[in-house]
Amino acid sequence: MIEKKIQLHATDEVQEFVKAASQCDFDINLQYERAIVDAKSFLGVLSLGLCRNLTVSYGGENGGFEQILRKFAVA
Repeated sequence: MIEKKIQLHATDEVQEFVKAASQCDFDINLQYERAIVDAKSFLGVLSLGLCRNLTVSYGGENGGFEQILRKFAVA
């Protein structure tokens, strides 16, 4: 599993992230502290809250998804 840290600041960013995740044919989880949600669920991702450092865990490759991860990466 690959893990990366991201931060989403607005609902339109959540929508962009979920859209990219939904185009992947592998499982993607998003975690904040002890809560883990399916990254392909808009309401699930939104329930973690905005402006938090989130951990994305996935086990596949998709160029478009990698680009979105770089866009929202935490420095």
